[in-house]
Amino acid sequence: MDDNSKILVQGITGSQGTFHSEKMVEYGTNIVGGVTPGKGGMSIELPGRDVPVFNSMNDAVESTDADVSIIYVPARFAASAIIEAANAFNQIKGEGLIICISEGIPTLDMVGVIAHLNKFTGIRLIGPNCPGIITPGNIGGCKVGIMPGHIYKEGRVGIISRSGTLGYEAAQQLKNLNIGVSTSVGIGGDPINGSSFKDIIGKFEEDDETDAILMIGEIGGPQEVAAGKFAKENMKKPVIAYIAGLTAPKGRVMGHAGAIVSAYGESAVEKVEILKEYGITISKNPSVMGETVKTVLNNL
Repeated sequence: MDDNSKILVQGITGSQGTFHSEKMVEYGTNIVGGVTPGKGGMSIELPGRDVPVFNSMNDAVESTDADVSIIYVPARFAASAIIEAANAFNQIKGEGLIICISEGIPTLDMVGVIAHLNKFTGIRLIGPNCPGIITPGNIGGCKVGIMPGHIYKEGRVGIISRSGTLGYEAAQQLKNLNIGVSTSVGIGGDPINGSSFKDIIGKFEEDDETDAILMIGEIGGPQEVAAGKFAKENMKKPVIAYIAGLTAPKGRVMGHAGAIVSAYGESAVEKVEILKEYGITISKNPSVMGETVKTVLNNL
């Protein structure tokens, strides 16, 4: 994404939608409209602009030619909002990016969402329960999410994280070391999400503005291991990983809904050992993520 990307905000008239829309526009994000059923025809005042509000995603995409939507709606409505966005983008443009910030969407709802999205080839979902995406830059930068933009320095390291706060920590460490970020993607910590580590590191491998990838994972689920296997078989760029939860007990949810160890290869210790076998460089603890990336970059 960049400052030419056209962004819609679903739930823009809510307190969270309005607050974060203001912060995104201040960063340089090109918000072209919002969607709140029943409030079509009004406008929202954002820094330096008024943006129109539409009753539906179909109306919004047709009127603005938007290509990205970010969702700030309560969990009980979020699955329907994702499906509405996917249908509109697919019908009108054939492609689109959907970023869902909402936390607490029922797992069964997300099963239905993923089944619906699998009908389309040009629609990508990031999240839910994620901080969003940021491509840093004083000129051309774009923030679509809730992350603090000032901690991100423009550069050539891609970040993918299940944890929003650990993603922020990594960005700040890299900035302190004068290392910048090409794009940072928070994929979310729920058991079922729209895009996996494997999906995103594959995109970073194709990205000419990224030299290395930092993958921040945690206990639970097979995503990190699948990404490591993909990296070994398909990638030339180095991948660095930190896996949170080395002391987490088996069978207990820790933090994120998806952070529960239920099978071999899902504990932090097991993931670390498997990733090492795949040639992934491991950061031993969260305080040295930046230093580990620096060492890898210096050896390129």
